[in-house]
Amino acid sequence: MSVTTRYREAWESFWSEAPREEGAVFWDSGAEFTSEPHLALFEPHVTAPGLPLVDLGCGNGTQTRFLAGRFPRAVGVDLSGAAVEAARAVDVAGVADYRQLDAVEPVEVQQLHAELGDVNVYMRGVLHQCEPADRRPLAESIATLLGDRGRAFVTELAEAAGPVLMGHARGPAGPPPKLAPVLGHGIAPADVSDEELLACFRQAGLEIIADGRLTLSTTEFTSDGTRIELPSTWLVVGREG
Repeated sequence: MSVTTRYREAWESFWSEAPREEGAVFWDSGAEFTSEPHLALFEPHVTAPGLPLVDLGCGNGTQTRFLAGRFPRAVGVDLSGAAVEAARAVDVAGVADYRQLDAVEPVEVQQLHAELGDVNVYMRGVLHQCEPADRRPLAESIATLLGDRGRAFVTELAEAAGPVLMGHARGPAGPPPKLAPVLGHGIAPADVSDEELLACFRQAGLEIIADGRLTLSTTEFTSDGTRIELPSTWLVVGREG
């Protein structure tokens, strides 16, 4: 199984056209707003900190570069070749590795696990943008990567984020400049229910070890200068027992 052609093309075209300047992409907030506070929630539940860290859906690698300083090895993977190229170009110091990976293709995922062994996983805002048929296979791929020892930190837009996003998209002036390209490429954010998010991982044989609510900080602001923040859910998942 692999992702749909439409989905692959949407991400490839998005990242091919996306500016490479820091913060130019809607969700490309600095680590101080994202992976740094996420790591504070994740680290108490990481039972094998010496494992490599896979940043699944790494995009241009902003979070991967931060996480590389906290784990022995960090590997950013993304469906889009253009995203991987952007991540490598920005990471001039070469602090992390970057790979193109179809994370719902079992053979590719198994090959990565065979190379790296069990890993910890960081995934921010990937599942809620997947096609419905790809969501459970994505969770199963995370289970494969974790093996017996790894843990995953997952944060996704909550169901309540959908109306908030649409409110901004349908404002009198149209979508904010950084949100417009996302919608224009046919990427539909906040399209998974809170119940389905939990079910995907449980059905993949993973235990919900910890969970909570956060806001996802974007790089976009309203007309009065307020940063747009979206309701989100975070989970730590791992093997049962």
